[in-house]
Amino acid sequence: MNDKVEKSKTNEQTGGPSPCQNIHGSSCNERHGHENEMRLEFESRSQNESFARTVVAAFAAQLDPTIEELADIKTAVSEAVTNSIIHGYVDEIGIISMHCSVCENELTVEIIDLGVGIEDVNKAMEPLYTSKPELERSGMGFSFMEAFMDDLQVVSSPGSGTRVIMRKKIGKAGINKRFIPQAYEMEA
Repeated sequence: MNDKVEKSKTNEQTGGPSPCQNIHGSSCNERHGHENEMRLEFESRSQNESFARTVVAAFAAQLDPTIEELADIKTAVSEAVTNSIIHGYVDEIGIISMHCSVCENELTVEIIDLGVGIEDVNKAMEPLYTSKPELERSGMGFSFMEAFMDDLQVVSSPGSGTRVIMRKKIGKAGINKRFIPQAYEMEA
Protein backbone atom coordinates (compact mmCIF):
# COMPACT_ATOMS: atom_id res chain seq x y z
CA MET A 1 0.00 0.00 0.00
CA ASN A 2 1.42 3.37 -1.01
CA ASP A 3 0.39 5.99 1.51
CA LYS A 4 0.52 9.64 0.56
CA VAL A 5 -0.51 12.62 2.65
CA GLU A 6 -0.28 16.19 1.51
CA LYS A 7 -0.70 19.14 3.82
CA SER A 8 -0.52 22.47 2.08
CA LYS A 9 -0.88 25.92 3.53
CA THR A 10 0.11 27.33 0.14
CA ASN A 11 -3.00 26.05 -1.64
CA GLU A 12 -5.33 27.00 1.19
CA GLN A 13 -3.93 30.52 1.55
CA THR A 14 -3.53 31.43 -2.12
CA GLY A 15 -6.47 29.55 -3.59
CA GLY A 16 -4.28 27.67 -6.04
CA PRO A 17 -1.03 25.83 -6.53
CA SER A 18 2.31 27.58 -6.41
CA PRO A 19 3.81 28.20 -9.87
CA CYS A 20 6.64 25.91 -8.83
CA GLN A 21 4.55 22.98 -7.63
CA ASN A 22 4.15 21.49 -11.09
CA ILE A 23 7.68 20.80 -12.20
CA HIS A 24 6.65 20.41 -15.85
CA GLY A 25 4.35 23.40 -16.09
CA SER A 26 6.15 26.01 -14.03
CA SER A 27 7.48 29.29 -15.29
CA CYS A 28 11.02 28.27 -14.35
CA ASN A 29 13.41 26.33 -16.55
CA GLU A 30 11.13 24.33 -18.86
CA ARG A 31 13.37 21.25 -18.94
CA HIS A 32 13.77 20.81 -15.19
CA GLY A 33 11.09 23.04 -13.65
CA HIS A 34 13.50 24.99 -11.47
CA GLU A 35 16.14 27.71 -11.64
CA ASN A 36 18.75 25.87 -9.59
CA GLU A 37 19.05 22.53 -7.85
CA MET A 38 21.39 20.34 -5.85
CA ARG A 39 21.45 16.70 -4.79
CA LEU A 40 23.27 15.14 -1.88
CA GLU A 41 23.52 11.62 -0.49
CA PHE A 42 24.81 10.79 2.96
CA GLU A 43 24.73 7.92 5.43
CA SER A 44 22.00 7.70 8.06
CA ARG A 45 24.30 8.63 10.93
CA SER A 46 23.18 11.13 13.57
CA GLN A 47 26.18 13.40 12.97
CA ASN A 48 25.01 13.91 9.37
CA GLU A 49 21.82 15.63 10.53
CA SER A 50 23.75 18.84 11.27
CA PHE A 51 25.58 18.47 7.95
CA ALA A 52 22.23 18.36 6.09
CA ARG A 53 21.04 21.47 7.98
CA THR A 54 24.18 23.36 7.00
CA VAL A 55 23.98 22.33 3.35
CA VAL A 56 20.33 23.32 2.97
CA ALA A 57 21.05 26.67 4.65
CA ALA A 58 23.90 27.35 2.23
CA PHE A 59 21.71 26.42 -0.74
CA ALA A 60 18.77 28.54 0.50
CA ALA A 61 21.06 31.56 0.95
CA GLN A 62 20.67 32.40 -2.76
CA LEU A 63 17.07 33.45 -1.97
CA ASP A 64 18.27 35.91 0.70
CA PRO A 65 16.06 34.49 3.48
CA THR A 66 15.54 36.18 6.82
CA ILE A 67 17.15 34.60 9.88
CA GLU A 68 13.70 33.32 10.89
CA GLU A 69 13.05 31.75 7.47
CA LEU A 70 16.46 30.08 7.53
CA ALA A 71 15.85 28.74 11.05
CA ASP A 72 12.47 27.34 9.93
CA ILE A 73 14.05 25.55 6.96
CA LYS A 74 16.91 24.14 9.03
CA THR A 75 14.52 22.89 11.71
CA ALA A 76 12.23 21.18 9.19
CA VAL A 77 15.20 19.50 7.45
CA SER A 78 16.58 18.42 10.81
CA GLU A 79 13.26 16.75 11.69
CA ALA A 80 12.97 14.98 8.31
CA VAL A 81 16.56 13.70 8.40
CA THR A 82 16.21 12.60 12.02
CA ASN A 83 13.06 10.66 11.10
CA SER A 84 14.99 8.85 8.36
CA ILE A 85 17.83 8.04 10.76
CA ILE A 86 15.68 6.90 13.72
CA HIS A 87 12.63 5.42 12.00
CA GLY A 88 13.63 4.72 8.40
CA TYR A 89 16.78 2.75 9.02
CA VAL A 90 16.13 0.79 12.19
CA ASP A 91 19.44 -0.43 13.63
CA GLU A 92 21.24 -0.15 10.29
CA ILE A 93 23.08 2.45 8.24
CA GLY A 94 21.40 3.38 4.97
CA ILE A 95 21.55 6.21 2.47
CA ILE A 96 19.52 9.40 2.80
CA SER A 97 19.11 11.59 -0.29
CA MET A 98 18.44 15.30 -0.14
CA HIS A 99 17.27 17.14 -3.24
CA CYS A 100 16.83 20.91 -3.10
CA SER A 101 15.56 23.18 -5.84
CA VAL A 102 14.66 26.83 -6.28
CA CYS A 103 11.94 28.24 -8.49
CA GLU A 104 11.37 31.97 -8.28
CA ASN A 105 11.18 32.65 -4.52
CA GLU A 106 10.27 29.09 -3.49
CA LEU A 107 12.60 26.49 -2.02
CA THR A 108 11.69 22.81 -2.34
CA VAL A 109 13.48 20.25 -0.18
CA GLU A 110 13.04 16.49 -0.55
CA ILE A 111 14.40 14.04 2.01
CA ILE A 112 14.31 10.46 0.76
CA ASP A 113 15.21 7.19 2.43
CA LEU A 114 14.84 3.60 1.26
CA GLY A 115 14.22 2.32 4.76
CA VAL A 116 11.31 0.49 6.36
CA GLY A 117 8.64 2.99 5.25
CA ILE A 118 5.55 4.08 7.14
CA GLU A 119 2.51 1.83 7.38
CA ASP A 120 0.01 4.60 8.21
CA VAL A 121 1.21 8.09 7.24
CA ASN A 122 -1.89 9.78 8.65
CA LYS A 123 -1.29 8.18 12.05
CA ALA A 124 2.44 9.00 11.93
CA MET A 125 1.61 12.67 11.27
CA GLU A 126 -0.57 12.99 14.37
CA PRO A 127 1.02 15.24 17.00
CA LEU A 128 2.69 13.27 19.81
CA TYR A 129 2.54 9.97 17.91
CA THR A 130 5.81 8.04 17.94
CA SER A 131 6.65 4.52 16.89
CA LYS A 132 9.65 4.61 19.24
CA PRO A 133 8.32 5.55 22.73
CA GLU A 134 11.20 3.62 24.34
CA LEU A 135 13.59 6.22 22.86
CA GLU A 136 11.61 9.04 24.48
CA ARG A 137 10.81 10.61 21.11
CA SER A 138 8.36 13.52 21.29
CA GLY A 139 6.33 12.60 18.21
CA MET A 140 6.38 16.18 16.96
CA GLY A 141 8.63 15.83 13.89
CA PHE A 142 5.92 16.05 11.22
CA SER A 143 4.10 18.75 13.22
CA PHE A 144 7.25 20.88 13.22
CA MET A 145 7.80 20.30 9.48
CA GLU A 146 4.22 21.33 8.81
CA ALA A 147 4.45 24.40 11.05
CA PHE A 148 7.75 25.69 9.68
CA MET A 149 7.19 25.05 5.96
CA ASP A 150 4.39 26.20 3.65
CA ASP A 151 3.73 22.80 2.12
CA LEU A 152 4.40 19.26 3.32
CA GLN A 153 3.89 16.00 1.44
CA VAL A 154 4.78 12.57 2.77
CA VAL A 155 4.83 9.56 0.46
CA SER A 156 5.66 6.18 1.98
CA SER A 157 4.94 2.50 1.82
CA PRO A 158 6.16 -0.31 4.07
CA GLY A 159 9.42 -1.79 2.84
CA SER A 160 9.95 0.92 0.20
CA GLY A 161 11.05 3.93 2.22
CA THR A 162 9.76 7.45 2.66
CA ARG A 163 9.87 10.68 0.67
CA VAL A 164 9.22 13.95 2.50
CA ILE A 165 8.69 16.96 0.22
CA MET A 166 8.66 20.40 1.82
CA ARG A 167 8.24 23.82 0.22
CA LYS A 168 8.73 27.32 1.57
CA LYS A 169 8.28 30.67 -0.11
CA ILE A 170 11.01 33.09 0.87
CA GLY A 171 10.20 36.76 1.37
CA LYS A 172 6.44 36.22 1.45
CA ALA A 173 6.13 38.64 4.38
CA GLY A 174 7.00 41.49 2.01
CA ILE A 175 10.53 42.04 3.26
CA ASN A 176 12.12 42.38 -0.14
CA LYS A 177 14.22 45.04 -1.87
CA ARG A 178 11.46 45.83 -4.35
CA PHE A 179 9.17 46.90 -1.48
CA ILE A 180 11.72 49.29 0.04
CA PRO A 181 12.79 51.46 -2.93
CA GLN A 182 13.98 54.43 -0.82
CA ALA A 183 16.63 52.24 0.83
CA TYR A 184 18.25 51.59 -2.54
CA GLU A 185 17.78 54.95 -4.27
CA MET A 186 20.87 56.33 -2.55
CA GLU A 187 23.03 53.70 -4.29
CA ALA A 188 22.20 55.10 -7.74
